[in-house]
Amino acid sequence: MTQLLTTAESGGSSWVVLLVQLLPIVLIMVVFYFLLIRPQKKQEKQVQKMRASLEVGDEVVTSGGIIGRVVSLREDNIVIETGSDRSKLRIARWAVAQNNTVHDAPAEEK
Repeated sequence: MTQLLTTAESGGSSWVVLLVQLLPIVLIMVVFYFLLIRPQKKQEKQVQKMRASLEVGDEVVTSGGIIGRVVSLREDNIVIETGSDRSKLRIARWAVAQNNTVHDAPAEEK
């Protein structure tokens, strides 16, 4: 009789032990999500929004460090004009790292 009681107790406590062992791993995953993954996704959305809102005449910086003014926009690439000799470069839209032109923020509807 006591053997059945100890077997039932050990069966119940094995779940508790398993939960205690897995809890730190789950907590680490939650911390990684909130400290690394979520902010990175938020930043990537902002970069995609910036690239989608490029306009002709904007001054941009590419991921390679080239600074130029947008001359032409296409779906997947843009043409920028650089330097005093006005040389033109065709670059991929994903290569734009920064838009240096300040645009007026649209007025929010109330």
